[in-house]
Amino acid sequence: MISVYLDCQPEQQDELIAELNERGTLGVLETGVGVRAWFEDSAGLEDLIVRFDGHVLAEDEGDEDWVRRTQESFPPLEIGERFWLAPPWNQEPAPPGRLRLEINPGAACGTGWHECTQMCLAAMERYVRSGDRVLDVGVGSGILSAAALLLGTASVVGCDVDFDAVAIARQRLGPRVFAGTVGAVRTGWADVVIANISEPVVLALLPELRRVSHRTLILSGFASIEPVPGALEILERNGWLCVVAASLPRLDTNPEPA
Repeated sequence: MISVYLDCQPEQQDELIAELNERGTLGVLETGVGVRAWFEDSAGLEDLIVRFDGHVLAEDEGDEDWVRRTQESFPPLEIGERFWLAPPWNQEPAPPGRLRLEINPGAACGTGWHECTQMCLAAMERYVRSGDRVLDVGVGSGILSAAALLLGTASVVGCDVDFDAVAIARQRLGPRVFAGTVGAVRTGWADVVIANISEPVVLALLPELRRVSHRTLILSGFASIEPVPGALEILERNGWLCVVAASLPRLDTNPEPA
């Protein structure tokens, strides 16, 4: 028996569970931010793993064919103009001019094969500058923080409310990651703030994201979004969106007398 975790928005869960039932799942557990499903074997699951940014949570130790087929579902990818995303079992060198960004698809949310993560990486190439300070809100597996370091940033900090994600991200990033929210970050600390989470969470956090950034926001993790003041660019891929926005000056409702 094997089990897989599939990342999805709450509004997608009913449709995904119906599809899992059609494919013969032995049971489904709703986690709030995704679903875990059990199957007798791995036949026909590869496309779901890719579509829903999924990963294997348990597997039969003797099922080497499943391991091989799962690994084949995550080939190296060229992303944007500079990144080359590769799983740890692939030891090919990065193509000339590209930065090798290694990520384990089974580690935590944020494998890099999801459209939102890829659009964030493409946007970071253009908007993150050498020497910048970057805040990664909802750090997940740490892939975007790791990418920021490859781009030559002076300082990167990641935060997440998921303690498991924090523990995994710290394996790569060390003390740069803390358990908590953007509210703990000093006003104006970051040049660039990245938040690849979900539409309702990003919109709810938007005032705080603007507070801690004095230049640029890179926002993704949603399939639709309300107009964002200061939007510089909107990327779209397979129905998913990434918004790059300028940070706006904080409005002081009680200004000091001139």
